[in-house]
Amino acid sequence: MAINQAYLFLIFTINGIIIGILFDTFRILRKSFKTNDIFTYIEDILFWILTGIILLYSIFTFSNGEIRFYMFLGIFLGCIIYMLLISKYFIEINVKIILSIKKVISIIFSPIIYIIKIFKKLFFKPINFMTINIQKIYINRKKNIKKIIKQQNITEQP
Repeated sequence: MAINQAYLFLIFTINGIIIGILFDTFRILRKSFKTNDIFTYIEDILFWILTGIILLYSIFTFSNGEIRFYMFLGIFLGCIIYMLLISKYFIEINVKIILSIKKVISIIFSPIIYIIKIFKKLFFKPINFMTINIQKIYINRKKNIKKIIKQQNITEQP
């Protein structure tokens, strides 16, 4: 009986560490990518849903759905151990990795973006120039037609 309880305590301590890693994963994403408040709220909800799923799965798998006080103590202890010993390094390493990947991707895609900008200047600028001039011609003709109609109405009145 005591061995089973020690085993469950260890399992839920590991669950606490997993929850800490999940929490830090969301913190890493927030440090690496700027997001709106709405996405932050969605991330928070997603964190709590995933945490709930992890805990429910563990409770039903390892203790047949029975909840004991030492399970919560194990989760708390696992989170504390993770936050004090591993969290700082986990965040630093992963943020550096993500920022490095972002730099590599920007280096890879910068020539493509440059080519797209040149393509826009070569092809879309003349088209834009033509549409603006066509609009000006249309507006000027419309004004001229209104002037002509106005002049005809003035000359026809006795």
